[in-house]
Amino acid sequence: MGVKFQDYYKLLGIERNASEKEIRNAYRKLARESHPDLQPKEKKKEAEEKFKLINEAYEVLKDPEKRKLYDRFGANWKHGEDFSTYQNQYYAGDRGNMGEGFGGSYKTHSFDFGSESGGSGFSDFFEAIFGQAFRDGGAGDFQRAGGYQRTRKPRKGMDVTAELEVTLEEIYKGEEKQVQLSMQDLCSVCGGTGVQQNSFCSGCGGTGHMDNIKTLKIKVPRDAREGKKIRLKGQGGEAESGGQRGALYLKLKVKPHPVFNLKGDDLEADLTVQPWQAVLGDRVSAPTLEGSVRVKIPPRTHSGHKLRLRGKGMLKKDGSQGDYYLRVVVDIPKEVTPEEEELYRKLSEIN
Repeated sequence: MGVKFQDYYKLLGIERNASEKEIRNAYRKLARESHPDLQPKEKKKEAEEKFKLINEAYEVLKDPEKRKLYDRFGANWKHGEDFSTYQNQYYAGDRGNMGEGFGGSYKTHSFDFGSESGGSGFSDFFEAIFGQAFRDGGAGDFQRAGGYQRTRKPRKGMDVTAELEVTLEEIYKGEEKQVQLSMQDLCSVCGGTGVQQNSFCSGCGGTGHMDNIKTLKIKVPRDAREGKKIRLKGQGGEAESGGQRGALYLKLKVKPHPVFNLKGDDLEADLTVQPWQAVLGDRVSAPTLEGSVRVKIPPRTHSGHKLRLRGKGMLKKDGSQGDYYLRVVVDIPKEVTPEEEELYRKLSEIN
């Protein structure tokens, strides 16, 4: 029998580089629109076939490993090429040729990829390549003539990436932060199978997953920077029974600060001084992430001059600290008294 390729991306109406979220959203939309129970009686059978293909496409594309295999093998058959020729070449070669992949000639061997009931949850294309083991999500044994068997281990949960906004104060002090994340856990109704009493699960709509709000307490690394990722093992997507949860990757976003600017490992801020302080010199109060400090303004300081405070910046990876730069801004008063104006006038006459 010739096996025709199913374009799962086209079935879901998405691009080949679609993200996990885009795949999930596309599936949910199509599942609602095409659910057989919502169709007229005369179109129910057609809807069931379409819904079966939609679920098949989602089951493959939502799994990173299955998706890689699909992208790899599917590219050869995107024009609907008959797979039987390739299958015969692979399993009927002489020793030393491609057909001898398991160490012998397969000209007289046959493979049974069907289930005992004769039913099939996946297209002929994928069953021809991976057999019953792939159709069941890898469950059970994968058998061929010769007696080879492989029992699948429980699949690890999916890794999850989320954005975490932090402040400069939280980074500088290494504070603990409580965050809430929306996670995709296995459906508590169907256990992640997507099926309930020979029908699609009412709890998850056949996806096998449900949204779950997770609360975590996270210590912000003192060397955290924009775009840095924190990996939390075992805090990602839920796995099948006996499997390990995936990892949670938190991508940091540093919230803009009203006073300080972060430049690599250094901090910068403006320091406003009065004209006479810039000319005569003075000691003024300056803000830091640890509180106010007294800073010496040298005489004849020009606007734009930078004062350097060593070791008052952010913590570096090697444990040392960056510096803190104060940019002097000479403030020109908007309003002056007659006496002040007279003094400025005398200064102008001197110059």
